[in-house]
Amino acid sequence: MNNTKENELLTPHFSKWEMKRSETALRHNLINEPDTEQWRSLYILCSSVLEPLRLRFGAIIITSGFRSKELNERIGGVINSQHCCGEAADIYIGSSEKAVKYFNFIQENTDFDQLISEPSGRRLANASWLHVSFTTRHPNRHQIIIKQIIPNKNPRR
Repeated sequence: MNNTKENELLTPHFSKWEMKRSETALRHNLINEPDTEQWRSLYILCSSVLEPLRLRFGAIIITSGFRSKELNERIGGVINSQHCCGEAADIYIGSSEKAVKYFNFIQENTDFDQLISEPSGRRLANASWLHVSFTTRHPNRHQIIIKQIIPNKNPRR
């Protein structure tokens, strides 16, 4: 890959390349290039959610940003995935402590559409990554999807 293209910044801390890279797309020779509107959405996502997270915690790793429809189908993404609009990113966690810190920061300090502990429904402490989205197509819903631990009201004695 051309170093100039790889280093072209979308925002101060996020490159265009990292917001569209995909091992699956490379492996299957799929084109995964956002159009003008999708780049605009990626810019807004980075500016509104990812940059504040980066400024608070340092480098963060994006495991999935933009996905073409073909790439999304190939990896088994949901048909209406916000990744296909350039509105979503998956953030690598690495530890339960980091998961909680990132989750709380996004929830308390940014405007977002969805914040999901992934794989879907996993407890936050056991999450592998966080999915976060931001949209301008409608008001952001601040929808949180996480498996909650419900204490047993009748514990065995």
